[in-house]
Amino acid sequence: MIGKITHIGIDLVLISGFLAGVKRATGIQPNLDLIENKDVRYYTGKYLGLGESVLDSSAAFLGSSGYFTRK
Repeated sequence: MIGKITHIGIDLVLISGFLAGVKRATGIQPNLDLIENKDVRYYTGKYLGLGESVLDSSAAFLGSSGYFTRK
C-alpha cells in the first residue's frame, strides 16, 4: 500500500514538472480560471507551483554536476 502511494506521488510530481517545462518552453499553461471552485483552483495552482520548484531544483542540481554542461 505504501509503495503504491509513493509511486502515485512520484508520478504526480513528474507530471507537474512536465507541465512546468511546457510552460517554460512554450508559454502554454493550464487556464485555471476555468475551474469554478476556488479551493480546487487554489490547490491546482499550488500543485503547478510544485512543478516549477522541482524544475528549478533539478536544473540547479544538474547545472552544478560535472556530468552535465550548458550549451
